Amino acid sequence: MRVDAETKQLAERAAAASGCASLTEFMVRLIRDNAPQILQAQAAIELTSAQFDQFMQVCEAPPTPHARLKAAAARLDHEGF
Repeated sequence: MRVDAETKQLAERAAAASGCASLTEFMVRLIRDNAPQILQAQAAIELTSAQFDQFMQVCEAPPTPHARLKAAAARLDHEGF
């Protein structure tokens, strides 16, 4: 990976401060520590109890779509989307 000199120096200093023997070890540690949380954040949706209750109400009794929305959907169907 290529980075500018200032970023590399910053990473080297942080690696040394955290007790890593090399910059590679530091980068691997950062990836292993942070990647799972980043990926989890992309895969999960967290709701409060109130939000979940509201979501369930809508799922159980969805509102009737507005006539304009129905017309737009019909046009998309007609156009092959």
